[in-house]
Amino acid sequence: MKQNFKFLLLIVLIVVACASPKKKSTSEETKMISNPIMDGYFADPCIVKEADTFYIYATIDPWGGEELAVFSTTDFLNFSRHHINWPTKEACTSSTSNGSMVWAPAVRKAPNGKYYMYVSVGSEVWAGVADSPLGPWKNAKSDNTPLVAKEDFPTVHNIDADCFVDEDGQAYLYWGSGFNWVNGTCMAVKLKSDMVTFDGEPIDVTPAHYFEAPHMIKRFGKYYLMFSDGKAIDATYKIGYAVGDTPMGPFTEGVNSPILTTTADSTTYGPGHHTVFTEKGQDYLLYHRIFPQGEEYVLRQLCLDSLKFDANHNIEKVIPKGVASFME
Repeated sequence: MKQNFKFLLLIVLIVVACASPKKKSTSEETKMISNPIMDGYFADPCIVKEADTFYIYATIDPWGGEELAVFSTTDFLNFSRHHINWPTKEACTSSTSNGSMVWAPAVRKAPNGKYYMYVSVGSEVWAGVADSPLGPWKNAKSDNTPLVAKEDFPTVHNIDADCFVDEDGQAYLYWGSGFNWVNGTCMAVKLKSDMVTFDGEPIDVTPAHYFEAPHMIKRFGKYYLMFSDGKAIDATYKIGYAVGDTPMGPFTEGVNSPILTTTADSTTYGPGHHTVFTEKGQDYLLYHRIFPQGEEYVLRQLCLDSLKFDANHNIEKVIPKGVASFME
């Protein structure tokens, strides 16, 4: 009888052990993409995806370099750095540009299959074109001049250009900042199919509280003009948005705007100049935050967080905590 009892007990223990869920090993647990997403000081990011690879372009801090910082990644945990041939300060200097370096890129894949870059050099907007994310790149204008020169719009700080391609393939260009930390002007214009010729005259579409770094997205049939507000070197820098029925406005201040500000513990300090991308149905916000310095400049770090909408299609406040890996 005892032997039978022991045998039955053994069977029960084996069944329970097999039925109990196994704890994931460390390697199987969901990896977190924490902020900052990489070492080093970079700002003003943009991103494109080709096949399974993401390409991130950014300003080299402090305040730009002779070239851009360019990274590739498949998982946002491991990054490879690349050097592209264009833009450079030497190649993108005009008779009207100032000493500002290479900064604030925006790269988009156009309906024609080519990649176009809109970048600030010498406080002017330059446009480049390439067949692939890493180039080789060249000036998209045959005369090698800036797309938007200083004298074209003298009351606008002509930097921080961004391109939006609508669902119908129509492209739009947005740009503009302010001088002396006073809120700026946001210019907008339709682009012809060559992605550099203006289709009509640029107009002022500036939403309330706008300083710089426009970024357009379309969701739920509406146009969300996102931007940075505040002083780019301190805790007042933040991300806001406005909503319109067309890419050219008019725009109404968004509910919950600003959506990302300096946190109470200052871990996230002066967040701004962002881009939005979608992966597996989820929107993500790629932006920079300030790493304060006791100098006349700031160093900035690249960060990634989820971007969510509420039931009424308003952008929710962003909680800066990083994201679970979405590449598994």
